[in-house]
Amino acid sequence: MANRRKIRVVGAMIERTPGEYLITQRPPSASLPMLWEFPGGRVEEGESDQEALARELQEEMAIEVSVEEEAMHISHAYPHYDIEFRVFRCRMNSPPDAIEHIRVHDHRWVAAQDLGNYPFPDADSKTLELLLGIHH
Repeated sequence: MANRRKIRVVGAMIERTPGEYLITQRPPSASLPMLWEFPGGRVEEGESDQEALARELQEEMAIEVSVEEEAMHISHAYPHYDIEFRVFRCRMNSPPDAIEHIRVHDHRWVAAQDLGNYPFPDADSKTLELLLGIHH
């Protein structure tokens, strides 16, 4: 089997009030279009996971965050590549109404128990199950 591409991806768990999380919708032109996810993105060469996450949130929504502890780490095999997915708890330093839709289609603040109502990519669904005990 050929060497599979491995992609490092980071996501942010940002709570506005306890148990209420920020999720974003992927643009129609993105891979896995219109699915919901914890905001974040790919780690570039030479970046730490924390640096990548802060950069991605700035580029996607023009918000500043403090990246705190790692909440979880999973690996997931998609048909053509593997991802290493790390989710970090983050504190938002920008006001919630500062979120702009630069590279996200939409965003919502969703109570943990309602996250199962949103379609997530497979790797994110695993994350929800592990973090919150939610089954899709």
